[in-house]
Amino acid sequence: MNVPYAFLRAFLTPFLMILFRPKVKGLRNVPINGPVIIASNHLSFSDSIFMPLVLPRKVTFLAKSEYFTAPGPKGLLKKLTFIALGQVPVDRSGGRRSEAALITGLKVLAEGNCLGIYPEGTRSPDGRLYKGRTGIARLAIESGAPIVPVAMFNTEKIQPTGKVIPKVMRVKMVFGEPIYLTGDSTDLAVLRLATDELMSTLQKLSGQEYVDMYASRRKSELKDESEDE
Repeated sequence: MNVPYAFLRAFLTPFLMILFRPKVKGLRNVPINGPVIIASNHLSFSDSIFMPLVLPRKVTFLAKSEYFTAPGPKGLLKKLTFIALGQVPVDRSGGRRSEAALITGLKVLAEGNCLGIYPEGTRSPDGRLYKGRTGIARLAIESGAPIVPVAMFNTEKIQPTGKVIPKVMRVKMVFGEPIYLTGDSTDLAVLRLATDELMSTLQKLSGQEYVDMYASRRKSELKDESEDE
């Protein structure tokens, strides 16, 4: 672990363990070494804090580049926090930029590290589980790394979108058994099927209602509905 990550982990862990009393199941399913992809549902920003703290190894997330470029003191603080959390800035706006994000992920895995991914691509706007992006399947096939699904519980209640001060309540995590993917990583049908099966596993672990659309699209719909009111 790098120094900022190790320092932040040592500082936060005692407080979070005492206040939020994480209940963790299936942690033994996460390999202690070698490349692995941790695939989680995404309910809150705090998912990226609670989940890594219970793992014995560093988790690297591919974070939106906008998190690292916000202006002013608040933007600088956010940037430093994301760096300390081990997050890597990538442009996920599509096309060649998304390809660059995949290359970054493959590099993390090639170095034998643990890569954290939210298959939905963004936080759920309403607590339901949304359609997964196929990039995770491509990463797993091309790297040979197993995918360990994890379901987060209560984080959307602990820190809803836009809320700075979290509500103190118990957080729960369930890690599923590793999933190994094979096949042609250039075949979109193969990637779609594998991703849908992963989301089905996440749905069973989390108990969330599944929605067969992208969360980003649902967010756009909600924004349009709000503007029409």
